[in-house]
Amino acid sequence: MSTWADEVRSPTTAAWHYVNFPRDADCRYDGDRMCLQGNCVVGAIERQITVLASTAPEERRLLALKYVVHFVADVHQPLHAGFADDRGGNNHQLQAYGRGSNLHALWDSALLQQWPGGITALKEAMEKVPSTAATSDPRAWAEDSCRVVSAAGFYPMRRTLDESYPEQWNSQLVQQLAAAGQRLAEALNAAFAAGK
Repeated sequence: MSTWADEVRSPTTAAWHYVNFPRDADCRYDGDRMCLQGNCVVGAIERQITVLASTAPEERRLLALKYVVHFVADVHQPLHAGFADDRGGNNHQLQAYGRGSNLHALWDSALLQQWPGGITALKEAMEKVPSTAATSDPRAWAEDSCRVVSAAGFYPMRRTLDESYPEQWNSQLVQQLAAAGQRLAEALNAAFAAGK
């Protein structure tokens, strides 16, 4: 279910997977500037949570659930709240793990696939992240991701990555994954409680 929204992506829904921050915005979300008519990941999450919390028909609420699960994950992948001028890291080409790639793909999957000890070790690392007071505001989630993208060293200067990049960023990756899980759980609990 978590990948379903990518499988059915269309010209209408493509923009729902990301939000572009201008580099001069200091990672401050401005819906009038960045999400016209709610056509970005923040607007999509807000809309779909509203449907999920409503008394809409069950089929419509199931569709909203699929979108919420996917889009909450998307907004926590930092480059889904990155910059338009490099297409969320897609234009930042690099060599990683013996193959050509780009920064977006590295954060989408390669860092996860290459996690030391595999997926079990990654899950164990996430379980060690303490629960925090989670905000239920998708705008704040996007701003958090933008701040990760804006941090020094996030865009590697060397186009061929060595082990220093994952060493520097793996803890942030775990934090993003843990935050996504906590925030998704909170959003779903609130929506299901409202929809009763």
